[in-house]
Amino acid sequence: MPTKGTMKQLTNYCLAVATGVLLNLPIFAQQTLSGKVIDDQTNQPLPGATIRAGNLRGATTNEKGEFTLKNVPKEIDYLEVSYVGYESGRWTLDTGRWTDSNVQYLTSNVQRPISNVQHPTSNVLFSLKRSVFVADEVVISATRATQKSAVAFTNISKAELEKQNLGQDLPVLLNFTPSLVSTSDAGAGVGYTGFRIRGTDATRINVTINGIPYNDAESQGTFWVNMPDFASSVSSVQIQRGVGTSTNGAAAFGATVNINTNEFRKEAYAEINNSYGSFNTWKHTLKAGTGLIANHFTFDARLSKINSDGFIDRAKSDLRAFYASGAYFGKKSMVRLNVFSGQEKTYQAWNGVPEARLRGNQNELLAFVERNYLSERNAQNLLQSGNRTYNSFLYENQTDNYRQIHYQLVSSHTLNQNWTLNWNAFLVRGRGYFEEFREDDKLANYLIMNPSTETTDLTRRRWLDNRFYGTTFSLDYNSFKKATANFGGGYNYYDGNHFGEVIWTKITPNMASQRYYFNNGTKTDFNLYGKVFYQFSEQLNAFADVQVRRVTHRIAGIENGLNPVNTDVNFTFLNPKAGLTYELSENGSVYASLSMANREPNRDDFINSTTQNPPKPEQLLDWEAGYRFQKGRLAASLNGYYMNYQNQLVLTGQLNDVGNPVKTNAPQSYRAGLELELAVALSKRWKWNANATLSRNKIKNFTELVFDYDRNDYLKINHGNPDISFS
Repeated sequence: MPTKGTMKQLTNYCLAVATGVLLNLPIFAQQTLSGKVIDDQTNQPLPGATIRAGNLRGATTNEKGEFTLKNVPKEIDYLEVSYVGYESGRWTLDTGRWTDSNVQYLTSNVQRPISNVQHPTSNVLFSLKRSVFVADEVVISATRATQKSAVAFTNISKAELEKQNLGQDLPVLLNFTPSLVSTSDAGAGVGYTGFRIRGTDATRINVTINGIPYNDAESQGTFWVNMPDFASSVSSVQIQRGVGTSTNGAAAFGATVNINTNEFRKEAYAEINNSYGSFNTWKHTLKAGTGLIANHFTFDARLSKINSDGFIDRAKSDLRAFYASGAYFGKKSMVRLNVFSGQEKTYQAWNGVPEARLRGNQNELLAFVERNYLSERNAQNLLQSGNRTYNSFLYENQTDNYRQIHYQLVSSHTLNQNWTLNWNAFLVRGRGYFEEFREDDKLANYLIMNPSTETTDLTRRRWLDNRFYGTTFSLDYNSFKKATANFGGGYNYYDGNHFGEVIWTKITPNMASQRYYFNNGTKTDFNLYGKVFYQFSEQLNAFADVQVRRVTHRIAGIENGLNPVNTDVNFTFLNPKAGLTYELSENGSVYASLSMANREPNRDDFINSTTQNPPKPEQLLDWEAGYRFQKGRLAASLNGYYMNYQNQLVLTGQLNDVGNPVKTNAPQSYRAGLELELAVALSKRWKWNANATLSRNKIKNFTELVFDYDRNDYLKINHGNPDISFS
């Protein structure tokens, strides 16, 4: 790990390089573009419409529907105008024409489309037509942030994903977004992958797909291995860092990742994509769509297959997936049915590499063998493997096998000019197991009695068979003047069976499978939220957001260690949020927000806890403040955050009665940091992006518990204010 001096030198070096690059960029001639966006039927202004100049961030219209883009480089040759519920289009500056004939370009003086005016730059009037169809984007508008939201966020478009999509999972494709670090067990970005945002793990990151919760209800984690090649069906992603805005599903304790797959494509299409890469990684994708049929219907489908040997020894993946979507578009209603599934078989590579193997120190390796009582076969595997490719598993079928299928019914209904109703329903069905070889294990651990021996080699399978279903809804209000509001919520129910089977033993190789444990977990999650956005003046706007969430979690039966589990808990959480945004000028704005979030313990927290010290829910108070700047070809943002936790669940070294690690509620801990984003349009075709995060992640007054086998008791070691692990 770099020292403080090294970090300071590295930071100064990066700043010097960035400054040098900026100072040596060519100076482009610039222009000012201004105008107004209105509804073509009512002539009402459209506040909040988005105007983008080329690949720059652009601007939004004020309450009068007016916009100004200053310092736009002459090299920018088009404008994009869009507004939810209206036909969007691209207007080419060179020709003064729209590439989409459904949208009109008018000047304030000439009330007809013009095509012979070259480079008009002021007093332009964009008259947008309401879409003949209710747009897919309406469904997710209630849960997404905008440039006027006091939230730190990043949007990733379909085009940006396609540039990198060679078969890796979404965490790898999102790796270049601020404060995000991706991981891959197999080392190739295929199979078991994940990410952390601001140092927080997946169980604290809320993930939704088309506004529908994706996090596993019990563990609160996300398993991207169950959605291979899903990026090929994604139309956009928004990452909100921190608590963000209220949404459905798991609590957002580090970030919210909002994924949208719904995309209206008017024309028929077909694609075949194949790629080959390191470690014998293959991706095959077939996509097709009908385009608009009978002026109302579309159908889209995808088939995918991905294989990889992995970077780690014996870390192969065999992944299959499909995605199918059918939609009906009416003048006031849209209904879409999505069905997608992933099936995976991955060799287990999640144990990591011992430090002694990583260093390649022979004496330390021999000490590791002795300390862990490794057999001759396992010792040779350790000693002869690569320093970074070692895998402790040698059994040929040490694999994870799981299939998950999703059914989503998504709908949106325009009630009148101001009100829209969105209603969704979903079902997720999952079933699978991971298979393990156990060397010289105790038969009593599997309820097997044999008078001839107490231990033997055996193979077991640990199963999960679950159902997750529910509904989400929102009622959206837009006054087209100063106020917008969203009222919504959701209900979901989880029912999961966990059980284990012994399928083979060395002493009885032809035995029938024998179940040795079973437990059932159920969880209900109900929430209601309300959001209000108000434009006080042309410069100042505010939002207020409050969510009430009720969670019930029950676990009953026998767990893997043959210990009884009996958990029945209820939690009610109130999560308020508020923020202000102030435009200093056409080029810059500042914002600040304060949010509260609460999170219940997950399944393992309950199962591995001690009866004397059951886990308590966690609470987060998130302070955010930032500055956004855009001038000409340069866009930048600086965001500061202070995330103060109460009762954050952390590892302390304590073990429960069967030796599993126990998390303990740390009374006080925090994450604080600065996030910097920078984008420069070098030319029409080139854009340079950079981001950096500096952070401190601390537990206050941390006490570690280390078990002393000689004294048969715990030793308490006070570490003061140490870093939070993995942050």
